[in-house]
Amino acid sequence: MTGYAELAKRFGTPSYVYDLDRVAAARRDLLAALPEQVELFYAAKANPHPELLRELRGGEGRRCRAEISSTGELAAVLGAGFPATDILYTGPGKTEGELTEALTAGVRLFSVESLGDLRNIGAVASRLGVVADCLLRVNSASASATSSIRMTGLPSQFGFDSETLPELRDRLLDVPGTEVAGAHFFPLSNAKDEDSLIGEFRHTIEVAARLQAELDVPFRFVDIGGGFAAPYAVTGNRPRYGALRAALEDSLDEHFPGWRGGEVRIACESGRYLAGDSGTLLVGVVNLKESRGRRFVILDGGINTFGGMSGLGRILPVSVRPYDEGAPYEQIASLVGPLCTPGDVLGRDVELPALAPGDTIAIPNAGAYGPTASLLMFLGRPAPTEIVVRGEELVSVSRIRHVRDYEPAQEL
Repeated sequence: MTGYAELAKRFGTPSYVYDLDRVAAARRDLLAALPEQVELFYAAKANPHPELLRELRGGEGRRCRAEISSTGELAAVLGAGFPATDILYTGPGKTEGELTEALTAGVRLFSVESLGDLRNIGAVASRLGVVADCLLRVNSASASATSSIRMTGLPSQFGFDSETLPELRDRLLDVPGTEVAGAHFFPLSNAKDEDSLIGEFRHTIEVAARLQAELDVPFRFVDIGGGFAAPYAVTGNRPRYGALRAALEDSLDEHFPGWRGGEVRIACESGRYLAGDSGTLLVGVVNLKESRGRRFVILDGGINTFGGMSGLGRILPVSVRPYDEGAPYEQIASLVGPLCTPGDVLGRDVELPALAPGDTIAIPNAGAYGPTASLLMFLGRPAPTEIVVRGEELVSVSRIRHVRDYEPAQEL
């Protein structure tokens, strides 16, 4: 790949560099870990860059579908070539306008978070003269994995509490414009190891089968979620899941015996695993400072550039990869950005090589939850440049720009 130093010099910092070869490798690895019949959704929120979306959709053979949660993401995935029939629309706050746009575009598969959400979808679908297939998102009362980031089992705006679904059955099946097509689960994120991931999937499949029996509704589609792990803004490699395929096949054979023949379609979803290790964030050193015994490296990009998780304190500290792979780490300091807020911290107590103003550092595994998950408009600083490469080939260079549109005066 073109050297980071050369790219930083040519296009400036802060900059993201995305390598499409690594995106393709992640898609290939994850699809290889899943049974042939299992479909894979890419969560566009992880990185909706057009080049990454096109790469993840793929060409011939098994391709990713798209999971979205807004009309902005809808436009992005349609623009990248995903057909509307390959899209799953999710989220707890779907508005009438959003639903109208999605259904008009041809989207027919929706994840439903509540009875009210289902009725909203049905009202718009009925007005447009179509029927929406709806997956009941399930907030299961129990779980398998005891570690990782739990996404179920607690009071939440996401999904139906599993214990309430049987009593809601008749009302769920009686919403004009909709058909209950199956269930959607997302019980955890970033499983600590393959055993934890397999255990959670087995539990989810068992719950899905039990729910199908309790509701007495034949499921045509079951999305069992994700939880695939990947390093985020730290050094490391994506795990390979060598035992997952056989474990899923065994569990699905037991609980959904017709799945191999298409009696019920099974899907998984992933965001960070597919996009994360494709990206490297290049940030420039603006200043060095010491305060009361602590060192600070002040950068030209902070949580306005990489704030999706760093701003929530969930990835501190990040790690830094020096250009010279043999360069020793010579100091420990906090990496802070240029914003006028003490919350603009990318990492505390980070091991760093010797640095001086004008140097550039590289943060690895930063391909997910970057610019579009950051405080891009805060203080009016420009968005980072996004550089896309494929091996040695420079594919594109772009930057998100914000433009204020005024309503015509006569409409005020």
